[in-house]
Amino acid sequence: MESAKTKRTVKVSSLIGGLTSHQKTSAEIISEARSSLRILKTQRPFTPKDDQRKLFGSASSRTYENRPPSSFSLHAHNFEGSDSRPLSGARLSPLGHKPKLPTSSSKDEHPPIPKPPLDPIDIKRVSNARARLLKVASQGNLRPGKLNHPEENINELNSDGSLNHKCFSLDVDKTASSQLNTNNVATWKTKCEGEESLPGRIMEQATSLSTQSEEAKQDDSRSNSSGSTEDVKQQNKSGLSSGSKSHKRESEEDILYWNMKIQPILDELKPPNSGNSVEHLCKTCYRLHQTLNEGNMLGKMCKRRAILLKTLYKLVDVGSDQLSIQLAKLILALKVSGKNLLNVCKLMFKVSRSENNDILFQNDEILDYLLEIFNFADPFGNIDAFLYFMGTIKFLTRNEILLKDLLKKGLVESLVQLMKEINDANRMSDTYFCSTGHLLVQVTAALRNLADLPLSRSRFLSTGALLELCVIMEQHINDKDICLNVARIFSKLSAYTDCCLVLSECLSCYQLFLTLLHRYQRNQDLIVRVVFILGNMTAKNNKAREELYKQEYSVKTLLTLFRMYQALIIKIKGTAPKAQSDTKSRKLSEMEDVLIKLIRVIANLSINTKVGSALSGNQTCMELLIKVLESNEVHECEELMMNAAATINNLSYYQVKNSAVRAGQLQIAELMMKLLLCNSMDAILEGARVFGNLSRSKEIRDFIVQKSVDKFMITLLDAKHQDICFAACGVLINLTVDKSKRSILKQDGGIKKLIDCLRDFGPTDWQLASLVCKTFWNYSEKITNAALCFGEEETRELLELLPAYLDEEIALDVDMNDLDEHLVEHHKACWESEFVPVAQQLLHRIQHHHSNRKSVPFSPLQN
Repeated sequence: MESAKTKRTVKVSSLIGGLTSHQKTSAEIISEARSSLRILKTQRPFTPKDDQRKLFGSASSRTYENRPPSSFSLHAHNFEGSDSRPLSGARLSPLGHKPKLPTSSSKDEHPPIPKPPLDPIDIKRVSNARARLLKVASQGNLRPGKLNHPEENINELNSDGSLNHKCFSLDVDKTASSQLNTNNVATWKTKCEGEESLPGRIMEQATSLSTQSEEAKQDDSRSNSSGSTEDVKQQNKSGLSSGSKSHKRESEEDILYWNMKIQPILDELKPPNSGNSVEHLCKTCYRLHQTLNEGNMLGKMCKRRAILLKTLYKLVDVGSDQLSIQLAKLILALKVSGKNLLNVCKLMFKVSRSENNDILFQNDEILDYLLEIFNFADPFGNIDAFLYFMGTIKFLTRNEILLKDLLKKGLVESLVQLMKEINDANRMSDTYFCSTGHLLVQVTAALRNLADLPLSRSRFLSTGALLELCVIMEQHINDKDICLNVARIFSKLSAYTDCCLVLSECLSCYQLFLTLLHRYQRNQDLIVRVVFILGNMTAKNNKAREELYKQEYSVKTLLTLFRMYQALIIKIKGTAPKAQSDTKSRKLSEMEDVLIKLIRVIANLSINTKVGSALSGNQTCMELLIKVLESNEVHECEELMMNAAATINNLSYYQVKNSAVRAGQLQIAELMMKLLLCNSMDAILEGARVFGNLSRSKEIRDFIVQKSVDKFMITLLDAKHQDICFAACGVLINLTVDKSKRSILKQDGGIKKLIDCLRDFGPTDWQLASLVCKTFWNYSEKITNAALCFGEEETRELLELLPAYLDEEIALDVDMNDLDEHLVEHHKACWESEFVPVAQQLLHRIQHHHSNRKSVPFSPLQN
């Protein structure tokens, strides 16, 4: 058994833990400690681990058709040769043009004979040339000075990846060609300058295309490297086609570095070398990353970035998770965007879906490049990429080692900033509302995992995460997945006083939580967490009790849920056979858990004087609590029974007109016998506490004697448990108010047991010591001889203990090194204000009547 000192420390610490942030006086500490009004504690709702790593779990409210897939195929051909422009998500309006069917001028005229399909190679050549022509035409570079050179060199990609320079002829109407001779160029050019003619734009773009192609061909011949037509596009896009003066050609130093350092490594990654072992390819990718970094060619600095990416994309088809991590690191280091960013995020998502691959993320710099996406990518322009990026983060935060690493790298700050951007965007418009909803499921799930770390609390508080989470829940009140994730975060954080106080200051959260309780009444997993959060808030802050109570329909909402879940429990018990199935047993346990935490909210609300007085007169509330005690047994659901009893105890504290407790006190007393006669000391303690309050009524005191509860209370004094002795003394002190019941203390050695409590617990628990003295004070009202009243031996013990305990040096000479300043102050204040006054009077009376002197009148004390 624990020592008295250890028990006292634990008990008082739990009370002081509920104090608000300001420093309390001794009087405030005394008024809260050992009060008849107690806050209730309970365990956080259990969350089973989902073994499957998916974007949306098996319990998701989203249907399979209305959510992005977790499984997909990903190959090299899914990537683009060069970066694509991020999708805007906007749809073009349909054209107003209505096509007309061709009409023939003569009935005898036959429709044209269909031409045979073109050769696919010819189609590709024409389409590529046309695409280049239209792209250049859209850039507005008009240089018709070379109209007499309508041929253009075009780079085509052969099957082996090398560039083949083909000659492209621009078809021009013969009549128009004859007019465009050297004698007419000046006149035609002057005319074109006055108006934007289509032939002029076409001819000018042809000239511009010729010049750009020559430059690209020269660069290609210098580097002796292969590339795709997309690579040429990327180089043109970087400045060649724009004609900007700021364009810088590839330096000779860069060309030399590429040929001497980069190209040999790339050759090792190309066929047939790409058939080497995965380990060799991984090492080669690692060397490539180091070499690019040393040459300052990471990011978008490298002129031949498209060639690099094309080589890396082809290796995706190898299908190795280890190699995929190396490829993802390189691709992300090159700052890809658009479709390529989406695909590399999907690549990491696929790898992270296996728990066995977590170690791959531990042994490399991939986390740094992964988190860098926050800095260089726009979440709204790359919403799908961010979805799989956040899905990857969610999976990785389930690993304890990676979770701590990601916390150190500032993941909480990045996620909160992302939430702020999404919240701001959704306030302005609902354009991204649906897509960001899918994204927020992943974000909140990652934050839920981060909330498990105690070190994360300060980051949640400093970033304002709790407020942003409230905004998200409010905006997505109809999205159960998001609401459940946010509720899980709050249920973890609200267990800590600092987080709970910050949440309590968010006044909008009270109505928000009540709305969730009303909207998702039958969603047990969400309801149980919301009531758990409210229980934490009302346990630690009196302002929270007032705010919750004054919300419209707050009590009605809580009692409606109370009635509904109580009916569900009774229904399950009534239909289930004796040998219940695992499913029914689990369902019953879940319903009871909701009721346990819901009753806790009511108990904590009743600590506030205004709220408690109102609830004590609420007949519906009392009927529901009584029904819990009637329809359940302690050995089946002990915590539920104890919470119901503790709530009744809190409500019975208030002596108000039309009290529902007083109206049903005999029925309550009968039900408390269930708790007193069970095998659980915790349940017995709750029952004794209820009798302590109810025994202020003479009707209940008569019931106690009739049912021999008084003898049971004397027996409890042998428990050597401070709280149980305190509760038993509370009942006995009220019994001694009735003169006819004072003789009870002499039965079964009651006086001796009370003196033992005074000796064992007095120096560490002055509240209990003062209660024992008050019991003796009431008992000795008609004293004429101390020895006859208490007994010779008992009187001698009291004459030794009381003077010693009234000596401050002896009384407070207790090791308090393990207690903080507040507890030491509390201990001294209890001795001064509670024990000393009654102990001095009791000692004076005993000394006065120790030699058969006449007694003096007194007023009996009541608990």
